[in-house]
Amino acid sequence: MKVLLVQPPSSDPLSDRIFLFEPLGLEYLGAGLQLDGHVAEILDARLTPDVESACRRLQPQLVGLTGYTSQLNIVKNLAARLKSAFPSLRIVVGGHHATVRPEDFSIPAIDAVVIGEGVFALREIVAATEAGRGFEAIEGVAVPTPAGLRFGPPRRYTDLDDLPFPDRSLTAAHRQNYFSEWFKPLASVRTSLGCTARCNFCALWSITGGKYLRRRPESVVEELRSVAEPNVFFCDDESMLDTKRMDRLADLIAAAGIKKSYFLYGRVDTIVKHPELFAKWAKIGLSQVFVGMEDYSDARLAAMHKGITSAQQAEAVRILDELGIMMYASYMVDPAYTREDFRSLLAYVRRMKHKYATFTVLTPLPGTQLYAEREHELLSRKPELFDMIHALLPTKLPLKDFYAEYAKLWTNAVPFYRVLPPLARFGIHGMLQRIRLFGAFLKRAKAAHLDYSSNA
Repeated sequence: MKVLLVQPPSSDPLSDRIFLFEPLGLEYLGAGLQLDGHVAEILDARLTPDVESACRRLQPQLVGLTGYTSQLNIVKNLAARLKSAFPSLRIVVGGHHATVRPEDFSIPAIDAVVIGEGVFALREIVAATEAGRGFEAIEGVAVPTPAGLRFGPPRRYTDLDDLPFPDRSLTAAHRQNYFSEWFKPLASVRTSLGCTARCNFCALWSITGGKYLRRRPESVVEELRSVAEPNVFFCDDESMLDTKRMDRLADLIAAAGIKKSYFLYGRVDTIVKHPELFAKWAKIGLSQVFVGMEDYSDARLAAMHKGITSAQQAEAVRILDELGIMMYASYMVDPAYTREDFRSLLAYVRRMKHKYATFTVLTPLPGTQLYAEREHELLSRKPELFDMIHALLPTKLPLKDFYAEYAKLWTNAVPFYRVLPPLARFGIHGMLQRIRLFGAFLKRAKAAHLDYSSNA
């Protein structure tokens, strides 16, 4: 069978100028289908948007779509367009939003919704299609009907070592286009799934039922040997939580002579408790760590169930600075911030002497505890606004004033002279990317208050 796997356009194309990660999930799906002898092709519609032309050329019997919450309407509209143009086409939707709110895809244009890991589920869907069977008995699959979704049995999460390696040849035409700021070209590698933390604003730990799933270090090294790109993003929910495993992985990478620059997620408390692990990784190429700092207030950090303190934050900054690892410090602005809160956060970030800091807006994303508790307060349900830039909870300040203060954080929190020395090692491309990132987010922050439409 011929299957077309589609990475849909972004809800805000501006983000594609800041980062554009490879569609790793689709590469896994394609690899799984090819094990059964099927023909799989990936269309990255962020770069090649004409999906209908691809369907006319390939003439697939099935199309797979994926997406986040902000892409909900994009995916549904694309499914409707394809079903109208190709009535016999089977359309399957999976990905993050399909996992946390599958009912949102209960429309006639969609034939099946995959909940959770999709590699084996999609193989079974294709087999059922070839045999003329329905999908209702397939684990982890829901079928849209006029009466609503009909759910099959739940599917436990697959052992990560049972998955095939992602087939990166399926994105060969675009591999030079995948990047994150100054890391270009950039490959994505998954070494784990889930998280042991229980932050109330995050759905990733609940998706796996609270379990932290791991790949064997030997398997990760085998995959890294096949990665051509000089930069690697470990796209785990949290990479360093199993410190013994990551210590072993560092040893194996060093022994294999693999030379890459690495970018990964790490928690403040892990950095503070295991500085020697980050020192080992610095020696084999760890260049940047994304750290969720979230807030300056211990009380708000506790309310988030973040499990860290501001004192630990300061220590984590010191450790990474001494190791020469760039901290990608990420803060979340609470819609309840007053002007004093904004001033306090600005002062705090400047005291941290970050080389790099970004600011999102605390957002109740579907699938999170925060969403369950505060859904009734949402200012809008427009999916495109669930982008971590728009305030979807009531703001204490007038909306326009809130965004004016938000833009000031981007303007004033990190002096540009502090950014230059660490960026110098990334070359002129890295410096230009940082300037573009700053300009893009500043423009977005200033205009965000205009995006609330009557169709919310």
